[in-house]
Amino acid sequence: MNPDYLAIGQIGRAHGVEGELHMRIFSDFPERLKRGVQIYAGETYLPLRIQRIRQEPSGALVTFEGYPERETAETLRNLWVYVRADDRPLLAEGEYYHHQLIGLRVITDEENPELHALGVVADVLRTGANDVYVVQRTDGSEVLIPALDETVLEVDLERGEMRVHLLPGLLH
Repeated sequence: MNPDYLAIGQIGRAHGVEGELHMRIFSDFPERLKRGVQIYAGETYLPLRIQRIRQEPSGALVTFEGYPERETAETLRNLWVYVRADDRPLLAEGEYYHHQLIGLRVITDEENPELHALGVVADVLRTGANDVYVVQRTDGSEVLIPALDETVLEVDLERGEMRVHLLPGLLH
């Protein structure tokens, strides 16, 4: 995927005969998807302008300008949908998009050199209470770090590092 774009959804099957499509939405900001908004589809980042959108339990029903009937709209089926990375909303201080955290080196506040360089953030798991960072260690094992104030001490995107405090039991 091009780092200038962020995946926000995937186009599904057609709905009706007037070019409406089901779209699963993976964005934390679905309210930003509205009439007139430019999005991009597929590996070529085909520009699409939203003509009409209405929310449904599994995502949204959307119609794009230039795709007025079912047959033309079906050509977009299964394409991933993106927004430009520089068009994302600003977050509050101390909040980060998941893609900003993936790949950060994770260091601990431990004096023990074996524990100081813990690994790299490989994934972010969403849970009901808080996110959990999956840290891939050099030996291939994983450590799960809850995204809590007492465990995540600092995130420095400029240095590409996350400094954490290991709570008892996190490594075993």
